[in-house]
Amino acid sequence: MSDFYRWEGDALTLNVRVQPRASRDEIVGPLGDSLKVRITTPPVDGKANTHLIKYLAKTFGVPRTRVTLLGGERGRDKRLRIDAPSRLPACIPSA
Repeated sequence: MSDFYRWEGDALTLNVRVQPRASRDEIVGPLGDSLKVRITTPPVDGKANTHLIKYLAKTFGVPRTRVTLLGGERGRDKRLRIDAPSRLPACIPSA
């Protein structure tokens, strides 16, 4: 098992390292104990968090309401929960 994710039943908890102001939205891959994610939005007034949640919801095939920011609201290192993802990136095996 990797350090950046954990399955809790059908919910996936991720440790994410965010790089704002990137040229495109993308999941880079594991980086130590985090999953590196690049997003295009700057970190201003919570817009980066909103954009990250929207991007992860699309990537994992769930509605935005099933992606919850658990910690790291004001930093680059975040912890998120995705309830019952229907798709997974190659770097995360299914439960």
